[in-house]
Amino acid sequence: MTIEESTFGYTKENQRVSLFKLGNGAGMTVEILNYGGIIKNICVPDRYGKVEDVVLGHDNITDYEEKSDYFGCIAGRFANRINQGRFRINGTQFQLPQNSNGNSLHGGIKGFDKQIWKAQTFHSGDEVGVSLFYLSEDGEEDYPGNMKCWVTYTLDNSNQLKIEYRAETDKTTIVNLTNHTYFNLKDGGETTILNHDLKIKASCFTPVDAKLIPHGTIDSVNDTPFDFREFKTIGEHIETGHVQLKNGGGYDHNFVLDKEDGACELIASVYEPISGRLLDVLTTEPGIQFYSGNFLKGDIVGKNGVAYKFRSGLCLETQHFPDAPNHDNFPSTILNPGEQFESATIYKFGVEP
Repeated sequence: MTIEESTFGYTKENQRVSLFKLGNGAGMTVEILNYGGIIKNICVPDRYGKVEDVVLGHDNITDYEEKSDYFGCIAGRFANRINQGRFRINGTQFQLPQNSNGNSLHGGIKGFDKQIWKAQTFHSGDEVGVSLFYLSEDGEEDYPGNMKCWVTYTLDNSNQLKIEYRAETDKTTIVNLTNHTYFNLKDGGETTILNHDLKIKASCFTPVDAKLIPHGTIDSVNDTPFDFREFKTIGEHIETGHVQLKNGGGYDHNFVLDKEDGACELIASVYEPISGRLLDVLTTEPGIQFYSGNFLKGDIVGKNGVAYKFRSGLCLETQHFPDAPNHDNFPSTILNPGEQFESATIYKFGVEP
């Protein structure tokens, strides 16, 4: 197991950005930035042993600041969308910045994805990693409470990357944390993800309106394009004209996971048949946002000069449900003083022969 720290660059505010490269004995490396907690690279072998990067991103800090579409970042203080940026806590209404089509998205104008996190590396037996810390002050992006947040990335020898989240606050607030990595198991974004096979352990999903805000219902996936309970090619039904696919421009929906509350269970898998790469996702979270890269248009040039075209990456964002503070029937995202928010997600990589 190895870990190396280097300087990735400097932000516009002249803050140093560190890059941490984690490596194991099985041919896997992961590169993480303390800017936004970004997963910059994940390099894993295919069925022939060829090691390639399988995530979208940038080669320099300037592009992450100016062009990134949340590539690889920690999304927070509240990941996903909040309708009109409004929610109530104990009768008091809060108004967040409306940074996406009249709604609040991924924590606001300067969310956790654009902050410098304090970092500390560790090496223990067959694990190596980096722990990140950020204090989100009371009133930042108009959220209440000083919220302390810890995110730890751990790589082991079984090609497993574990992400652990923890948060606490001094005022009642809301929290929903996730990682926003875009995966392309074939070539890191040079082609589309439509030939990837996907499986999600979910009998229901939360339908959305044209602005991607949940209606508040929890609907069955039966007889819909959203039934991924068995492996299905992503492109198979994406152009069927289903109203929910029209609203999302493809898949951009929260799936209600069939799992025990709080248990870290296998809930999704992605398989790419040409490379043979397999990604398993385990989480303690109640939901997962499957996003098929519908807003990528080829105008963002990423690593190695690759223009990220329509649906060239997919996200599997483990989470509580979008707009949860405004729907009493959704799992609560309230965090009170004296409580701790805790969550874990595992991305485990392998190959099929």
